[in-house]
Amino acid sequence: MAEKKHGETPEHKEMSVREAGKKGGDTVRDRYGSTFYEEIGRKGGKATRDRHGVEFYESIGQKGGKVVKEKYGPDFYEEIGHKGGQKVKKLIAEAKKKLEEEREPGEG
Repeated sequence: MAEKKHGETPEHKEMSVREAGKKGGDTVRDRYGSTFYEEIGRKGGKATRDRHGVEFYESIGQKGGKVVKEKYGPDFYEEIGHKGGQKVKKLIAEAKKKLEEEREPGEG
């Protein structure tokens, strides 16, 4: 039988740090809206840029790129670039098709 922690009842179990973080994040989202995170992220990014300079982002980007290259190999970037290009090509074709459909006179 699992040992009960102090103050823990069947209805009230201790939550993990992850569960607590999610609960807190959901509460903030419900209170301030999902765009709140975009706004604070933008402010944080600007503050980091002001404090450390653009070179900081270049440095961490290069470090991250090096780790990805070591993990997945040098051909990985070619593969994801091709996939991204194909996705863009598909989106452009869909947008053109939608515009053509909107321009055609309605049948009636």
